[in-house]
Amino acid sequence: MNITIYHNPECGTSRNTLALIRNTGVEPEVIEYLKHPPSLATLAKLIADSGLTAREAIRQKGTPYAELGLDAPGLTDRQLLEAMLAHPILINRPFVVTPEGTRLCRPSELVLDILSLPQKAAFAKEDGEVVINTEGQRVK
Repeated sequence: MNITIYHNPECGTSRNTLALIRNTGVEPEVIEYLKHPPSLATLAKLIADSGLTAREAIRQKGTPYAELGLDAPGLTDRQLLEAMLAHPILINRPFVVTPEGTRLCRPSELVLDILSLPQKAAFAKEDGEVVINTEGQRVK
């Protein structure tokens, strides 16, 4: 199964999502988008395929969102996408693409909606919250 994750190793949600994918026994393609941002067309497709708008996919916390005036309601999706590419930290994460769909996996267990492969073991997030029990069943 081909799986791609747009990953930020500094983000706990992104690390938990990557670990849930690996808990199926599959090694995904990991794209560290801060180092290798997607193209404008790819970013627009990720967002559209996730059922989101550009504004819904932009990250505000810990970013220059306010400084750049991106909260202005008149900005177009194109302007928001261009800001995300100029400042990749503005791209919310992690986006995951599988043959079953594309999601912005916040919270991380949303990846299970597009990942039908069975989990190989129990899984708890870094904060200890159980997502997969010892029987391999989704708890959350």
